[in-house]
Amino acid sequence: MKSYKRQLCFFGVLLLLVMLPVYSAHAEEEKKEEDKTGAPYFYVESTEVNVDSFPLKKTNVIAEINGMIADIHVRQSYANEGNSPINACYVFPASTKVTVHGMQMQIGDQLITAKIKEKEEAKEEFEQAKEEGKSASLLSEERPNVFTMNIANIMPGDNVSIDLHYTELITPTDGIYQFVYPTVVGPRYVGPVLDDCGTRDEWTAMPYLPEGTEAKDQYDIHVNLSAAVPITELASSSHEISVQWDQNTKAAVSLADTSDYAGNRDFILDYKMTGQEISTGMMLNTSDDENFFMLMVQPPERFETEDIPPREYIFVLDVSGSMSGYPLDTAKELIKKLVSDLRETDTFNLVLFSGASVQMADKSLPASLENIQRAVKMIDDQEGGGGTELAPALRDALAIPASEEVSRSIVIITDGYIYGEEEIFEIIHQHIGDADFFPFGIGRGVNRYLIEGIAKTGQGEPFVVTQKEEASDTAERFKTYIQSPVLTDIQVKFDGFYVYDVEPSVLPTLFAQRPIVLLGKWRGEPAGSVQITGKTGSSDYVQTISIDNSAAVRMVNSKLPNQKTAQINSAEMKAAADLFGVNAAAVNDRFSNNQPSKPSEVSGVNTVLDINGAVQSSAKSDNQLVLAVSMESEVLSYLWAQKRIERLTDYGLSNDNPDVKAEVTRLGLTYSMLTPYTSFIAVTETVRNPDKNSKDVKQPLSLPLEVSNFALGGYLFGSEPGELMMAAALVLILLLQLPCVRRLLRKKTA
Repeated sequence: MKSYKRQLCFFGVLLLLVMLPVYSAHAEEEKKEEDKTGAPYFYVESTEVNVDSFPLKKTNVIAEINGMIADIHVRQSYANEGNSPINACYVFPASTKVTVHGMQMQIGDQLITAKIKEKEEAKEEFEQAKEEGKSASLLSEERPNVFTMNIANIMPGDNVSIDLHYTELITPTDGIYQFVYPTVVGPRYVGPVLDDCGTRDEWTAMPYLPEGTEAKDQYDIHVNLSAAVPITELASSSHEISVQWDQNTKAAVSLADTSDYAGNRDFILDYKMTGQEISTGMMLNTSDDENFFMLMVQPPERFETEDIPPREYIFVLDVSGSMSGYPLDTAKELIKKLVSDLRETDTFNLVLFSGASVQMADKSLPASLENIQRAVKMIDDQEGGGGTELAPALRDALAIPASEEVSRSIVIITDGYIYGEEEIFEIIHQHIGDADFFPFGIGRGVNRYLIEGIAKTGQGEPFVVTQKEEASDTAERFKTYIQSPVLTDIQVKFDGFYVYDVEPSVLPTLFAQRPIVLLGKWRGEPAGSVQITGKTGSSDYVQTISIDNSAAVRMVNSKLPNQKTAQINSAEMKAAADLFGVNAAAVNDRFSNNQPSKPSEVSGVNTVLDINGAVQSSAKSDNQLVLAVSMESEVLSYLWAQKRIERLTDYGLSNDNPDVKAEVTRLGLTYSMLTPYTSFIAVTETVRNPDKNSKDVKQPLSLPLEVSNFALGGYLFGSEPGELMMAAALVLILLLQLPCVRRLLRKKTA
């Protein structure tokens, strides 16, 4: 008996020893396999002790928000603390609304300004520099909200800084301005590769730190907020913040607790402006080549009606692994409130999806108390697990028999952690007119590209819920929006003002109390009028704006101190200042006796109303103001080009169109912007790694806050053959120590 037991123990130990090197090799092989399939995976400590696996040390964000326009500078600091040269790859997010129009790379004393090039050309130049041993950096867009940074030949002891420059337009919704800076890319469910030759994009195949693992890098965010009127209700729902006030029109916002890692959830900053209703006004830019304008129109008051027709609602709820735990609990709170708010004349259905989908009933049911309770129980029974197959679930929802007598709304509730966004947009695009689509993003690091794309393609409104406490208010907003839109059937007509290339070309239904914003180009003189028409409730809406008498802010494209000036009536200028965030009191920060001060480190929209010495010492009357503008930042051209690219790419629906690709590429090169087809590239002139022995490193990412390991399948150990065999060997050895097993062995050998 003892001999038999010793043989089993020997076999178990031998199996364990044999599998240890197999497991180490498997970790490297797994990375290669994940790169092929595009699946995210858990980070495995490298067996190469001389390689720095965490080259990104710190991200520092500085956002200068002046009225509606945010000028954002991001510095990524890399260092190689190992003994081997490395090539680093880092995947990071951004807002879908930003325009990236600048990049610099600094290595020691070398400062290199990146050039914008066609994407494939930039990639080839980067690979050539990498092969030659030169240091280089390559910034590419994978999605409108996902970028990759690749850096070649970071030598041991190197400190490399990459500076990025963004611009973003911030418009208020229901009187609230919201600045969102995404910090982490959630793991994307990519599904199976469809054929033997098919591969997914490499950016999805990134390593993630397991839930609860402390991040290795630092994240710091500073926001300098400036307004023309007092700022109120400044708060962050995502982070603890510290605020330093300058009077009541300027606020410097920073993180209150720098030890609390900030890079695992979206940074969200909300604020209001005292006594400021959404104004109507126009901002103009003039230059030798092109003139740009931005028109903002105040929407009408919401028309509340009691005559609300019946409606059908189909709720599509994500119960996949990434939703497990807190996100699903939040989604449950939301959908219970949405279902409970239905009227008795409404009908509804429920589709739950993960790797497969299930629906509550074959056809939509009346919103009776009994059916609502049935839906609530079905929701409460969910725990979360499996893949995120949204496309089949959406097809199932659309296949539910519809009544021609009622309008249908499809409500999608998800964190958005999927790879195939374009497939979702295509499905929705094919069913325009059959239903409208209202997406709700759930969690601290929502895929806003998917959420906003569903709303845009599906003629709905996007919502984001980051925590349970927001569920009730968000459901109430949805109810208000869908029952009483602010403005429908919106049309715009210009008369006497020659405009072209106006974006957007079609204005969707205005559900929220949000300004209508138009960007475009103009020729001639700013004269004539703009007429906005639409429907508010059952009434016709007409608003006519006289351009020559409007509060037009003239932005002159010339360098200080020889800038041109424009004289505008003081009352009109005050209205324009309030609208676009120009603060006349800030004049001393930039000018003294009509001379420019040292340029700001952050070159945003340097708009200043010079009402001090320059005006008082001139012969001009007191009711005339001089507007002096430094156009070091061509902000309107960036904002216009971003809107044009958004329409042309049409959320991925036009990717196969060569004309679209050519035009988007031209826009990226013309305005020096990051696009799906253009990238920023910076290369050192000198060879820094003559041995050409650099190792490829993918910076491990943190899971978004409150997202569990189930987002990657949840298997930290035992998910692969090598790990399973190791586990089997350990279990065998342990089992042999149990008394019951010993007794069984005695009987076998007796």
